[in-house]
Amino acid sequence: KKKVQARQSHYLPSKSRKNLVNSRRKKVRLSAIKTKWLVSWPDEPDFRHFVDRLFDPFSTATPRSMASELGFRPSELSFFSRKSISPINLRFPFTPLRKTNPEPPMRWASSRRLVVAAKKPPIDGVPAELNKIASQKLDSAPARRRVRSAFMELQQQLDHCLFKMAPPGIRTEEWYECNSRGLNIFCKRWFPEPDVHIKGAVCFCHGYGDTCTFFFDGIARHIAASGYAVYAMDYPGFGLSEGLHGYIPSFDQLVDDVIEQYKKFKGIAELKGLPHFILGQSMGGAVTLKVHLKEPKLWDGVVLVAPMCKIADNVKPPEPVLKVLTLMSSVVPKAKLLPKVDLGALALRETEKRKLAVYNVISYDDRMRVKTAIELLKATDEIEKQVEKVSSPLLVLHGAADKVTDPKISQFLYEKASSKDKTLKLYEEGFHCILEGEPDERIFTVLNDIIHWLNSRCSST
Repeated sequence: KKKVQARQSHYLPSKSRKNLVNSRRKKVRLSAIKTKWLVSWPDEPDFRHFVDRLFDPFSTATPRSMASELGFRPSELSFFSRKSISPINLRFPFTPLRKTNPEPPMRWASSRRLVVAAKKPPIDGVPAELNKIASQKLDSAPARRRVRSAFMELQQQLDHCLFKMAPPGIRTEEWYECNSRGLNIFCKRWFPEPDVHIKGAVCFCHGYGDTCTFFFDGIARHIAASGYAVYAMDYPGFGLSEGLHGYIPSFDQLVDDVIEQYKKFKGIAELKGLPHFILGQSMGGAVTLKVHLKEPKLWDGVVLVAPMCKIADNVKPPEPVLKVLTLMSSVVPKAKLLPKVDLGALALRETEKRKLAVYNVISYDDRMRVKTAIELLKATDEIEKQVEKVSSPLLVLHGAADKVTDPKISQFLYEKASSKDKTLKLYEEGFHCILEGEPDERIFTVLNDIIHWLNSRCSST
């Protein structure tokens, strides 16, 4: 049989022959990995069942939905779901709501990348030409930049209080800066009017399914109008910065990129001698805490909005599943194997504001990549072990009804942090996006709470 296969492959074009060889090698490697896992846990029938289902797509001719193969239930916030294990509600940061078609089948191409047959649905009320631009693949930064340029004017006309009631006269600047790893990082800053005295600087860390160019543009304008220089950047692989879309190969490396960039901002002549604060939202809260833990004397205050700083014990994946994910992250780190979950209904309370989230066209809203999931879990574990080392003046704000990041985790952070100056504010009935998806009055209440806290720390410094 092998001789026949070799003879047949000999007459194939060189590229096809190479793909065939790679495909055979892949099957051998995956078979070896499967055998290794089953030998490691021989007495766990449920785990054996899980592994058999996991590798089924590689051995059957008919591709099926990976979500169903792994036992996912798309309607739930679950990591993995098996017969003998209750659904695991592992909550990740806000992914903007976008109307989705039924889960597309996942196919393994002849190369080493996982190909997902997916087509983005059109955005309601948007011209066909813009929808065509928005539907293109966004893995590369140039593609995301083209899409953002096409939607900029439309975004500024949206019916949202952050845009409609944005203070006039705010000076903005956008640019790209090459970091020490050779990546082009998108940066933006907001300055108050020239005759307004600058009290301090605020650096922003965005969430997993967000950028610094959509809702935060309105938030930054309100903070800048109160006398602050506001700086923000898109992480590598997110927004307009260079890198594979939604891919975090190393959370510590991402944190180092943030520290490098914000240290440059601190060195600007017009900001010397002024207090510097760092503001993090959702996954950006984890980034902010890691930045503070690495450079505790770099900031005069830390502001966290619905931070992702600990995964509750009852929603962590079981140890066998975690080991599978870890091994998969080393074999196919960029593969989008985790289920796609639309968290819009859980993140934004008001329906009309929820509908606007789809206009954040360059945000990452696809399945989470395997390596990214592992890095997020690892980062929260590290933060949990060092939470007592959080010593900077601290303001934590959280919606009491948040179902994406648990407000009890913010309570845990507030109680364990060693900061002598710390404040926790819980907003009744508030969802995850308390700065974007709440009623107008609540949004401005949260903004004013942040500005008031900043003002009081500037006067004390």
